Amino acid sequence: MKNKNELSYKDLKLTFDKNEFDFETTAELSPIQAGIGQDRGIKALEFGLQVDVKGYNLYIEGPSGVGKTMYTKNYLNKISAKKKVPNDWCYIYNFDNPNEPIAVSLPAGQGKEFKDSMDGFIKEIKKDIKKTFNADDFEKEKSLIKQEFEEKRTALLNKLNEDANKYNFQVKAAQNGIYMMPMVDGKAIEEEEFEKLDEAVKQEYENKSTIVQEQIMNVIGKIKEIERASDKKISEWQSNIALLTVNVHINFLKSKYKRNKKINKFLNDVKQDVLKNVPTFLEEEKPANNNPHQVPNMKKPDPCLNYRVNLFVDNSKLEGAPVIMDSNYSYNNIFGVLEYENFYGVLKTDHTMLKPGLLQLANGGYIIFQAKDLLANPACYENLKKALRVKEIGIENSHEQRASMAMISLKPEPIPLDLKVILIGNSNIYQTLLSMDSDFRKLFKIKVEFEDDAPITKENINKLAAIIHGFCVHTELPELDKSAMARLVEYASKIARKSLKNFN
Repeated sequence: MKNKNELSYKDLKLTFDKNEFDFETTAELSPIQAGIGQDRGIKALEFGLQVDVKGYNLYIEGPSGVGKTMYTKNYLNKISAKKKVPNDWCYIYNFDNPNEPIAVSLPAGQGKEFKDSMDGFIKEIKKDIKKTFNADDFEKEKSLIKQEFEEKRTALLNKLNEDANKYNFQVKAAQNGIYMMPMVDGKAIEEEEFEKLDEAVKQEYENKSTIVQEQIMNVIGKIKEIERASDKKISEWQSNIALLTVNVHINFLKSKYKRNKKINKFLNDVKQDVLKNVPTFLEEEKPANNNPHQVPNMKKPDPCLNYRVNLFVDNSKLEGAPVIMDSNYSYNNIFGVLEYENFYGVLKTDHTMLKPGLLQLANGGYIIFQAKDLLANPACYENLKKALRVKEIGIENSHEQRASMAMISLKPEPIPLDLKVILIGNSNIYQTLLSMDSDFRKLFKIKVEFEDDAPITKENINKLAAIIHGFCVHTELPELDKSAMARLVEYASKIARKSLKNFN
């Protein structure tokens, strides 16, 4: 006779009836996000993301494999699409302090327009200045100024020669200066002939030569003075002509960005720099040196390099706020970097070599970090806390870069930081940070807990099937029929040590 407490072999295995499903295969379902039985954690996550106050960043805690990262990323993608697209950021040259590039904020899409506008300005200004100064009117005026200088110079030299003749000296102008020659019987003599003269005669010439030398020095000073005046007149004439050309382009750009004070000052500085460097723009470009064994000539830097715009963060293609998650936890990838170029053994850099990191790209939105990976690099964790405390982010070379470069680096203007940081990890990491790091308590005030199991309900079972469908689509695996799905439910129940007898 069978004992009432005796179990059959069927009772030793948890079973699930495949007919409880309303589908034949999971292909009939619509994929959903993860988060089965995580109602409490999801509510905490949603609350934390709505709090727009400093220090209310999130720590998501839970065991591995419960879908924390997947659900968080999918949920952020959903809510971020309804947020405002953050501004673009550009770096421009600082004419007042070249080592400190200026950060400029523009509405999304205008950063790219500003960069393209300045690139176009550089091309046009080079072409228009050469065209302007090759015109006949300019060459004619330049020749008149030079002719006026030559006439004054010739008059001074003629007067000098007349005065020198009174002391029996002839004065001649050469390319390397002005020199004098003694005259005997109205004829200039060479040094060899001079040495043959009597000592008394030579002494007389020596005495007179002092007076003539003073006259020569006086004339040289006057020639230098009128030469400077002539050069200044030509330079002013060039500037006045160039000003008309430059103003056309600069005023057009200023009309586009008239509300941005930083850009307006930058454009004024560009205008003054162009006027100062007109001769450089008129120089003929030399062909590139293609000989790898020949050291290139160190020519004067192109002033147009300072007119370029570094489109640092381009949000023109974003729809909503950014959601950033990356597996590269290096310092430079998170905080940005100032790159250097090796130019024949010399390291050089400028404001266009500033590259953004994950934090700059996530600014105005959300960034997700795996706590274990972030803490593996203490410098990254400490600098992240610093950025969150001061609510701005600059670019500083990492310790490795600083150690390998004995040179002055750039110090770009910091960018205001406004974003939500989501740290994902287990309870051990959370408890350790909470007890040992006072900054962590201040900066990550919201804790979101994900459970490692979920109640066995019909709703949750169907959610699991929908998640399986999404996984099959993503990984291009065959779909499961309801028999296979039933076995999967039994296996999941076995892992969670839950009984299917409570299924309703």
